[in-house]
Amino acid sequence: MKKLLRLLLGDPKELFTPFNLISGVIVLVGLVLIGIRLVKGLGAVTNLTQTSPWGLWIGFDVMSGVALAAGGYTIAATTHLFGLKQYEPLVRPAILTGFLGYVFVVLGLILDLGRPWRMPFIMIFPRGVTSVLFEVGICVAAYLTVQLLEFVPAFWEWLQWDGLRRFWGKLTVWLSILGVVLSTLHQSSLGSLFLIAPTKLFPLWYSPYLPLFFFISSIVAGLSMVIVESSLSHRLFAYRLSPSTHFDLDALTLGLAKAAATVLYVYFFLKLIGLAELGRWDLLNTTYGYVFLVEMLGFVALPCALYTIGVRTRNVKLVRFTGGWTVLGIIFNRLNVSIIAFNWQLSPHYHPSWMEITVSLTLVTMGVWLFRWLVNRLPVLAHEKPATGTNTLKDFLAEGA
Repeated sequence: MKKLLRLLLGDPKELFTPFNLISGVIVLVGLVLIGIRLVKGLGAVTNLTQTSPWGLWIGFDVMSGVALAAGGYTIAATTHLFGLKQYEPLVRPAILTGFLGYVFVVLGLILDLGRPWRMPFIMIFPRGVTSVLFEVGICVAAYLTVQLLEFVPAFWEWLQWDGLRRFWGKLTVWLSILGVVLSTLHQSSLGSLFLIAPTKLFPLWYSPYLPLFFFISSIVAGLSMVIVESSLSHRLFAYRLSPSTHFDLDALTLGLAKAAATVLYVYFFLKLIGLAELGRWDLLNTTYGYVFLVEMLGFVALPCALYTIGVRTRNVKLVRFTGGWTVLGIIFNRLNVSIIAFNWQLSPHYHPSWMEITVSLTLVTMGVWLFRWLVNRLPVLAHEKPATGTNTLKDFLAEGA
C-alpha cells in the first residue's frame, strides 16, 4: 500500500508546496462547481442565454485548447515526416501536452453540452453526417486516440517491454501521417463553424478564409507552444534527464522560432488580403476595429518582428518570451472570434461568470498536475533512464516499502 501511495502521490514531504496548496483550492472549488453544473444545469453556474449559447467553455476550453494542443502534430510531422531528427527530444513531451490538451478539451465540451453518457451515440448512431460539428467531433475523437497511441511507447519503456516497444516504433510514421490528416480537418473545421453565422460575427473577423486562418494559426500555436513547453519542462524536470542525454535545446528553440516566424508572416499577409477583400476600412475606426488592430499589430505583427530579431541575434530568451506572447495572441484571436466579436449586436453582451472562469482554471490546473505526474514517472523527456527518480516498473518494485 505504501508503494502504491508513493507511486500515485510521490514523496509526502513534497505535497504541501505553495503551488500544490493554491492549485488544490482551485481544483476543489472547481469540482464543486462542476457538480452543481451537472446537477442543476448551465444556468446555475454560467451567464449563457438562448441568444448567447456559446461562452468561455467553448471559446477558451475548446477553441483555444484545440489550437494550443497542435504542438503534437506539428513536431511529430517535423521529426517523423520531414526527417528533422534533431527535434526528436521534443516529440514525446509535445505529444503528451497535445494529448492532455485534447483530453481536457473533451471534458470542457462535456461540461458545456451535458449528458456525457450520450457522447458515444455519435459513433454508434451517426446523424447529420454533413454537419461541421459532426466532422469536428469524429476527428477530435479519432485524433485523441492517435495521440494516445503515439504516447503509448513511454509506457512500454516503463514496463520494459522492449519487443512491443520496437514493434510500436514501426507504426510511428503512419500515426504521424494520420495525426496530420485529422488535425488538418478539425483545426480548419473549427473555423468553418463560423461560416454559417455571417451576420453574428463582426465583419472584420468574418471571412470565407476562416478555415484556412484557423489551420495556419494552429501551426503557429503548436510551434510556439512547443517553445514554451520545452523551455519550462526541461528546466523544471531537468533531474529526469540522463547524463548521457545530449542535445542543444537553444538551437532547437531557434529552429522552431524560425519556422513559427515564417508561418506567422504567411498568416499576417493572408489576414491583410482578407481585410482588403472585405474593403471596409472604415470599420477599423470603431471599438471593435481597435480590438482587431490590437490583435493584428500586437499579437501577429509584433511576434513576427520579435521572432525575426530573436533568430537573427540568436537571443533565445527573446524567442521564448515571444513564444509565450504568441500563445496569448492565439487565445486572444479565438476569444475574439467565438465570444468578443460574436453576437456583437446584442446588448447586454455575454460575459463569463466567475464560476465559468474557475471551472476553466480547474481544467488547466488538472492538466498541469497530470503532466507533472506523468513526467515524474515515465520516460517523457528522454528515452534514456533518468539520473534520479523511479523510471521503470521493475525499478519501482525493487525499492523497499
